[in-house]
Amino acid sequence: MDSSSNLNPLREDTSEDHLDAPASVFAARPLRPPSTSSSEKYSPVEWTSYFDKEDDISITGSDDVFHVYLAGSEGPVVFCLHGGGYSGLSFSIVASQIKEKARVVAMDLRGHGKSVSENELDLSLETMSNDVVAVIKEMYGDSPPAIVLVGHSMGGSVAVQVAANKTLPSLAGLVVVDVVEGTAIASLIHMQKILSNRMQHFPSIEKAIEYSVRGGSLRNIDSARVSIPTTLKYDDSKHCYVYRTRLEETEQYWKGWYDGLSEKFLSSPVPKLLLLAGTDRLDRTLTIGQMQGKFQMIVVKHTGHAIQEDVPDEFANLVLNFISRNRIGPHGVEIPGMWKPSQQQPKT
Repeated sequence: MDSSSNLNPLREDTSEDHLDAPASVFAARPLRPPSTSSSEKYSPVEWTSYFDKEDDISITGSDDVFHVYLAGSEGPVVFCLHGGGYSGLSFSIVASQIKEKARVVAMDLRGHGKSVSENELDLSLETMSNDVVAVIKEMYGDSPPAIVLVGHSMGGSVAVQVAANKTLPSLAGLVVVDVVEGTAIASLIHMQKILSNRMQHFPSIEKAIEYSVRGGSLRNIDSARVSIPTTLKYDDSKHCYVYRTRLEETEQYWKGWYDGLSEKFLSSPVPKLLLLAGTDRLDRTLTIGQMQGKFQMIVVKHTGHAIQEDVPDEFANLVLNFISRNRIGPHGVEIPGMWKPSQQQPKT
């Protein structure tokens, strides 16, 4: 969401603000079934094709419950944060490839996917970054493994904020996907118009998947088939599917997602990778930082805003190469010749 063209994937939602978990879109029955051809090409695919399991993480001291998808059993944890209007399943195909060499956790942020919170419209940067830290603490306790935060668009701002707060001692790497402060802030004046001009109602999940691909917000049908369903909810009163996330009602937080993003990104004391779609211009702060070698930047060609969905093979390779290049193991940076924490010193 760092340029007007990058705002296309944003979604809205007209759900009521309550604590009941949204019903599975796979269980709902639309009144107008799609045509046979559309049903075959754009039929939804379950998350089980890519992730190993899912879980609900209850936060101590609150009624908030955050949904996560998990894959892999060894290596550092690649903790994925999606953009506004997406869900953790945005990283489905990527997870199926990364899990051979690292663990993957993809979280549904507040007001998105299957997560349920007391205030679904509080998408402030502070609240969402606190949510991420709370989920990690609930999952791993006081001894979390090495974590590489990967954040796309809005999720990239959340990842940077978590790193800047320095509340995650096991943070070993930061990957920010297609968001730059200058272009993101400049594009905010167009966001409400883009949200209101989007198709708002869908007779079936298949039609929503087809719209996302034909409309250009996603370019990979396989990814859209697994990621789009959890961005929807079935509205019984309207007899159709609508967007699960009410982004248009969170405008008060939009500028806060990007204010100071460049400085916070550069100040993060871990290895950093910035992935951009196309030729987005860096602002002055990032340009100077890149010239000083403070972060690695790669422009990914032939992709839209959702790089992780459009070119998942390349995206997975870039993340794994980043982990390998910076020697990030399950316990942090591994220096050749040094004993790992799990190893004992030999007896003399």
